[in-house]
Amino acid sequence: MTQLSTHPWDDDHLKEECGVFGIYGIDEAAAHTVLGLHALQHRGQEAAGIVAFDGHRFNAHRELGHVADHFSSGKVVERLKGYASIGHVRYSTTGETILRNVQPLFADLEVGGFALAHNGNLTNAYALRRDLVRRGSLFQSTTDTEVITHLMAAAGRGDVVERLTEALLQIEGAYSLVALAEDMVIGVRDPLGVRPLLMGKLGSATILASETCALDIIGATYVRDLDPGEIVVIDHSGVRSIKPFPKRQHRFCIFEYIYFARPDSSLEGYSVYEARKRIGAELARENGVPADVIVPVPDSGVPAALGYAQEAGIPFELGIIRNHYVGRTFIEPTDHIRHLGVRLKHNANRAKVDGKRVVLVDDSIVRGTTSKKIVEMVRAAGAKEVHMRISSPPTTHSCFYGIDTPERSKLLAAQHNVAEMAKIIGVDSLAFISIDGLYRAMGQPRRDPDKPQYCDACFTGEYPTTLTDQTDNSPRQLSLLTENA
Repeated sequence: MTQLSTHPWDDDHLKEECGVFGIYGIDEAAAHTVLGLHALQHRGQEAAGIVAFDGHRFNAHRELGHVADHFSSGKVVERLKGYASIGHVRYSTTGETILRNVQPLFADLEVGGFALAHNGNLTNAYALRRDLVRRGSLFQSTTDTEVITHLMAAAGRGDVVERLTEALLQIEGAYSLVALAEDMVIGVRDPLGVRPLLMGKLGSATILASETCALDIIGATYVRDLDPGEIVVIDHSGVRSIKPFPKRQHRFCIFEYIYFARPDSSLEGYSVYEARKRIGAELARENGVPADVIVPVPDSGVPAALGYAQEAGIPFELGIIRNHYVGRTFIEPTDHIRHLGVRLKHNANRAKVDGKRVVLVDDSIVRGTTSKKIVEMVRAAGAKEVHMRISSPPTTHSCFYGIDTPERSKLLAAQHNVAEMAKIIGVDSLAFISIDGLYRAMGQPRRDPDKPQYCDACFTGEYPTTLTDQTDNSPRQLSLLTENA
């Protein structure tokens, strides 16, 4: 289902998902969208796209690469005329990284033009796609998102919102959507609320975005998060809310707080930065160890390491320095250079680790490849002891809701216990926050399996939706699609 990383120095982190942004009711809507996508770049670094509507036509620009690579040109933005616009930054979880998969996707429907951007993953997309193809649908991409537009076209009746609603009633999985139709922007959040989507205001303009940092960059104010299962329609008459789905237990993705969201964002009323510090403090209470210095694995481990250091009363130091000028497209010409890949992004700060008992704090261990190399690097810089503390429980199951994770057989924690993992990575000790500790850090006494507040399937294997595409032959269908792409 998901594409695996080809960047070995990133193998110990779950990859970003996607970011969406929409704005209605402002001059130069596309320029504001560019800024919003800049703020959301961390959520997807493979491709970016924008579609704007000027009252008569849809104007689009989509490219592979970063937002700054393609949308900093005044000429590009000038072509994206309109008072309404949506945008997307992509890290592929279904479909290859090719231009025809770059979002927003656009379709000419019976009810007019329709552009769609999607953060998440549909768990019955290939079953639906197979049926649609048998009925005559012609797909232009290999993404799960295009299934939605084909379901809308097949609806046969109703306006654009009614057709979208009918399509959504047929899909499973996790999704936050922003869509652009003629004279309206639409936002949708799945009934479980797995993926984030929020609303803001800038003067008379209304904004939809994955995170509050995208509001901050344009000087907009936060209004509220969309409710799970809510559709909002933004047009010249204002904002209209529709809730067509049966109410279900809220299951927001816990990994948004652990890793994915930017630390300066707030999601569902929680500061991401403060959440990570609380997780780090709980990790120290559960799994403290005598040490001289607490060192984050940058950048995602920094807030948790701060919380750990403060709770443990041990100095916090930047014992590893990150090189921020390394992109995902670095060419690895030989096996020897590939082995050194971790040093492209990280280098030990010898002055702060030499002769010290070091606790490394990171957000996750996926395959273990990068963790092992970082431990070797810190030991080579003179560390007397190296302990590793992880601000999430062991990642034992794959995510099927929009996060790029390896298949379960390649997850280190699915194949080994903690003691075995510690030996593989080469640390003096290894510990993860417990699942109950994680919930305590988020303000709950413990995880209640009868009514969990978060989606934590990557730690527990308890998936909150049906995984249709994992139980029939749809994955084989995916292989046929991508081979021919």
